Amino acid sequence: MFRLDNLTIEVELGDLTKQKVDVLCNPANSLMYMGGGAAGALKRAGGEEIEREALKHAPVPVGKAIATTAGKLQARWVVHAPTMERPAMPTTGETVYLATKAALDCAEQAGAESIVLPGMGTGVGGVPFEGAAEAMIKALKEFSPVAKSLKEIVLCDLNEEMVDAWARALR
Repeated sequence: MFRLDNLTIEVELGDLTKQKVDVLCNPANSLMYMGGGAAGALKRAGGEEIEREALKHAPVPVGKAIATTAGKLQARWVVHAPTMERPAMPTTGETVYLATKAALDCAEQAGAESIVLPGMGTGVGGVPFEGAAEAMIKALKEFSPVAKSLKEIVLCDLNEEMVDAWARALR
């Protein structure tokens, strides 16, 4: 457990789709198709309605995010924050930073108190775990002084290397 201003940051090895929070973050593509990785897992666990609602907002540029229903998931919303323009596109640490920042801002605007973020851009986007962790923690540090409703951020991934990279970046 880590503290940044008024935020509690937890780092967890686990399944994004099983988390009980206000917001689950989908590291999306701008077209809002939920095929593989975290997006596919969220759609399989939460239902097709998540993708159907997200598609109504497409395209969503990198650096922006939208909130949709969470379907059958144990969350109020799924926040879709693009790390890439098209599905399965390579991405960068900069887009991971922009997507993380957009996800936090969107969750805050929705009035959420808690959010779970997986390793952004580390799947098909190809961002190395260390680079993704540094970009995400940079966004968290910039966001923490202005956070109002958000109190708890859970960094949760199925990959132990991602979890270790977050822990190092927070130290």
